[in-house]
Amino acid sequence: MKPNNLTKNTSFIPLGSKDLWRVLSVCGCCLLLSIFIIFKSSARQQPNMIVYLSDDLGYLDVSVYGADVVKTPILEKLSDEGMTFDNAFVASPSCAPSRAALLTGLMPARNGAEVNHAFPKPAIPYLIGQLKDNGYSVFAFGKVAHYGGNEKCGFDFHHDEQTGLYDNISGYFDSTKVEGPVCIFVGDRRPHVWWTDKLDYDPKKVDLPPYFINTKSTREHRARYYTDVTGMDGEMGQVLDYLDEMLDDNTLTLFTSDHGAQWPFGKWNLYDAGIRTPLIVKWPGKITPGTRTKAMVSWVDILPTLLDVSGSEIPHNLDGKSFSEVLKGNTNDFRDVIYTTHTGDGNFNVYPMRSIRNERYKLIVNLIPNAYHTNHSDILRKDGAGAFWDSWDDQAAQDPLAAAVVQRYFVRPAVEFYDLANDPNEQHNLANELAYQPLVTKMKKQLDNWMVAQGDEQKLYKQPYYFPGPKPNGKTIQERKNEH
Repeated sequence: MKPNNLTKNTSFIPLGSKDLWRVLSVCGCCLLLSIFIIFKSSARQQPNMIVYLSDDLGYLDVSVYGADVVKTPILEKLSDEGMTFDNAFVASPSCAPSRAALLTGLMPARNGAEVNHAFPKPAIPYLIGQLKDNGYSVFAFGKVAHYGGNEKCGFDFHHDEQTGLYDNISGYFDSTKVEGPVCIFVGDRRPHVWWTDKLDYDPKKVDLPPYFINTKSTREHRARYYTDVTGMDGEMGQVLDYLDEMLDDNTLTLFTSDHGAQWPFGKWNLYDAGIRTPLIVKWPGKITPGTRTKAMVSWVDILPTLLDVSGSEIPHNLDGKSFSEVLKGNTNDFRDVIYTTHTGDGNFNVYPMRSIRNERYKLIVNLIPNAYHTNHSDILRKDGAGAFWDSWDDQAAQDPLAAAVVQRYFVRPAVEFYDLANDPNEQHNLANELAYQPLVTKMKKQLDNWMVAQGDEQKLYKQPYYFPGPKPNGKTIQERKNEH
């Protein structure tokens, strides 16, 4: 019988202590080398990440979320390939506070950027540093932080020009060698005002929210806004195609917007038209394509999630937390409530408000209800922004229904309470309804306790426009009535 290796005669040579030490040393080196190789292999599994930001885009104004007229085929494709969040919310419905919350993982009262055109307090770190500490190269193109703020965030490179994003991005990476995992932030200023003069949509065919006043000027401005939305979508397709060619398949792509559009009851308001935002995330092999989730998430959760999936350290004192388990499809629940704040924007908007929202109900507290709510749109009334307001006032002078819309815009009660399941457009304030008093009281207490925990001083940064003084805009409704 042919002997096998187990029965084959062999000679045994005993090892001395020096020989044994050499063997152990070699084995130890091999073990360390194996650990190093495994570590390097694991490090290479860190995903590249693309964060694409739109500016002033209402969540209902893209086809992914049900828009009938405006076309956004790139977002539809991204949704088909990734996960779409139906309940994503910003921390604050104005540019600077929203972006500061995104980049710090802290709500406005805690990071210090409460009013528009403000930045976080100097002692507050941006979470870009956590990615860089973990080996990432981090880049910013366009409007990522608020105007002039990209240099404060610690990006390895930032290009602040807000037009020509595709040319700027491709021009940079065509001439620059990039090693290791990358995180690329891209911020398109569209559809922020002023809206383009182009009309890719017929003003007669655009759709309007039911609480808008239907005028020729409103429809023309809506068509211009839609044109910018589709323009943003188209250039994003160019940018993502380029980056797909540059990066490998292990790339997480996230799209969102900093808040709603600069329309009445949108930006600078805590209605869903102002605070609810599109959020779509694609990650091949990790996220099931074409999925939707009802999980409620906040903009302060985005960077902690990116830190989590990249294996980067997450600071312990953040307001935001990772929703990576939602991305993996392990849960459809995340936050029980969403808190949002708005404090103001210079002299144009001095109307601070706070809100708490759960899956069905929303409570809004207007901190100075004895003042007019107002902002850039109705004060400046510039072409391509708020010029349609003149037509609203003219209509309100003749039509009681239009007058009620204008009145509701300028004058708000101290407390608003909405049943979002039955009133998604937040048109029927139930704050004084007897049946809802227990819920109003409960949610008001939750909101008050949260503000205390946040250190929210409910500070007024500018002088409000108290009534019965004049509104800071054009002619009053009574003056227009007298003209007819």
